[in-house]
Amino acid sequence: MNLITARLVPIASLASLLLLSACLEPAAEETTVRRGDMAFATDSVEEALAEYRLAERQGNGEPEVLARVAHAYVTLGRVDEAADYYGRVVELDEDFRTQAVSDLMGLARTAAERRERFQMASAVEEALALEPAIGLDDMALPLARHYFENGEYGQALPLYQRSLKTGADSIPSVVFEIGRVYREIEDCENGLLFFERFREMVRASQRGEVDWYIGQCSYERAAEARAAVDVSEEQLEEALMLVDRTLEVGEPRSLMGEAWYERGEILAALGRCEEAMESFAQVRIVEGPTTPLFQRAQSRYDEIYFGQGLQDLRPDRPCG
Repeated sequence: MNLITARLVPIASLASLLLLSACLEPAAEETTVRRGDMAFATDSVEEALAEYRLAERQGNGEPEVLARVAHAYVTLGRVDEAADYYGRVVELDEDFRTQAVSDLMGLARTAAERRERFQMASAVEEALALEPAIGLDDMALPLARHYFENGEYGQALPLYQRSLKTGADSIPSVVFEIGRVYREIEDCENGLLFFERFREMVRASQRGEVDWYIGQCSYERAAEARAAVDVSEEQLEEALMLVDRTLEVGEPRSLMGEAWYERGEILAALGRCEEAMESFAQVRIVEGPTTPLFQRAQSRYDEIYFGQGLQDLRPDRPCG
């Protein structure tokens, strides 16, 4: 090899290398995406996210790139950012909707396992915003409990109802919670069904709190029934059963005088005067002699006692 040839070889090799690089070198943003993929593959998610965001800033707004950004945010547990990017991705390409929902629900399940219920709820809500018809299955109960604990009973109830289909009605605590949800939305009729069921599922020593709810709800329903316009005898009989249930469980203790008084009024309305008098007499035992309720009960007792001889003259008021 002569000197000229020796000088030409390196020059020719460099030219070939540059030519090859020019042919193979991807766009800058594509290189950035590749670096992001490599970082993600080694669990360097923060680094991967930075590369994907850089590709976006360099002008690559393709759905595939934005989906990478969204997935990285999901991996980092950042719900809001993930949902924002997936929303943009789905607007550009509907084919990514399934991936977006799956990713967000996966994040929700991970959060549920960690008992991070706010994050769980946010992820589910974002997934539902993308696909309202998704089945929640195992997520229904933890999500219901999240809303329950935060006083969002209207949102909790349908989720509890969904959970019943998966066998949650065999869990005493869930049955009790559903009863409380109905109580909070002022539906004592359905609430009582679950309270009574819970009471049957637990030992006597565990019934203290549920007895309070049973007694309170039963009393409220009885009072409402008796106060209804044009109340029927059937409604009065039902009201009597309810107030008797309050007295049977003995809770709430602060309502015992009121319950005996309500029972007296129901019996009086049914024309069962002697029993009504007995109930008003019980009020005087439960209440102190200086309380207004004691005085009302005494007055009603006297009205019936002294008015019984006038029943024929006042058929609309058989007990005074």
